[in-house]
Amino acid sequence: MFKWRNGFNWASAVFMALALSGCGYNTLQTTDEDIKATWAEVLNQYQRRADLVPNLVNVVKGYASHEERVFTEVTEARARVGAIQATPELINDEAAFQKFITAQGELTGAISRLLLVAENYPQLKADGLFRDLQAQLEGTENRITVARNRYIAAVKSYNVTVRSFPTNLTAMVFGYKTKPSFTVEDEKAIAKPPTVDFGTPAPAPAN
Repeated sequence: MFKWRNGFNWASAVFMALALSGCGYNTLQTTDEDIKATWAEVLNQYQRRADLVPNLVNVVKGYASHEERVFTEVTEARARVGAIQATPELINDEAAFQKFITAQGELTGAISRLLLVAENYPQLKADGLFRDLQAQLEGTENRITVARNRYIAAVKSYNVTVRSFPTNLTAMVFGYKTKPSFTVEDEKAIAKPPTVDFGTPAPAPAN
């Protein structure tokens, strides 16, 4: 009797495992983990960019101290980004996600305006520290784009699984819901990295 019961339990466990696999449970688990990993990389690269901002502002200030409005914009934009709790759980709250993306777009625009100021200061563009920061920023913006695209692909795969039959039934049972992704409007705001190529000197200001 005991052996029969053990055999029945074992068979039930195998049946449940096969049933869950057939209903997409394993796929939901895998794609959910992919989203977490790719989102963590997005946050890592955005943080890397935010960490560059203070040094970038300071070196530009050394040559263009009177451009106070631009410095204020960059500092305030970075502060708004920092005020948002950028946790892995952010992707489970669409409103918070969009707030975060909007803040990042504002920081992108502020950095672009800061770099535009540098066009009027040839000595600044020749400064070794500035050029190093410029290269770091360019690399970081490229990594942000790659990380963001990987996140978009991971979310697309996961959301298709959550919405498709019969895996949508499994998703409902286990509480899996669709995740937010970058919209067309988001891409317009943040897909174009700040211009950091200073190979061509800017025209000298007219006297």
